[in-house]
Amino acid sequence: MNRAEKSQAVEELNSTFQDAAVVVVTRNLGLTVAASTDLRSQMRDAGASYKVAKNRLARIALDGTDYAPLSDLLTGPTALATSTDPVAAAKVAIDFAKTNDKLEIVGGAMGSTLLDADGIKALASMPSLDELRGTLIGLIQAPATKIARVVKEPSAKLARVFHAYGEKEAA
Repeated sequence: MNRAEKSQAVEELNSTFQDAAVVVVTRNLGLTVAASTDLRSQMRDAGASYKVAKNRLARIALDGTDYAPLSDLLTGPTALATSTDPVAAAKVAIDFAKTNDKLEIVGGAMGSTLLDADGIKALASMPSLDELRGTLIGLIQAPATKIARVVKEPSAKLARVFHAYGEKEAA
């Protein structure tokens, strides 16, 4: 890499860190190309990204962002998973690490909060932003459904009572 390519890589990483809600640092311990490609596609499907970057360039890109404390975790063969959804990158990384022992979760950060590997696992166990939105919409719609049922129920009971009297009279 020449100097211009390095400065461009630093700018891209810096803009990624500015936009990210969570950054997960992983260590690759001999991950094959096929496994790495599979992990990248899983990240893309979840709305996250997975990037292998030189540690020195990543440290420079981290300066001036909320994720600056992550620079201590960047040792050895590392890669960075980022997403705007606070849970997506962590969830995919943890699920992939369960099936592939060559990927190790080192830690990460959510905003200025530094997380260790256990913190990333706890973050991955939380529902995603889309799941939370679905739950919230369900909770908002539930009272309306219950009100409609309550309003409709007395007339249904009344109709059943009239029907029962009608059958009694007919018998």
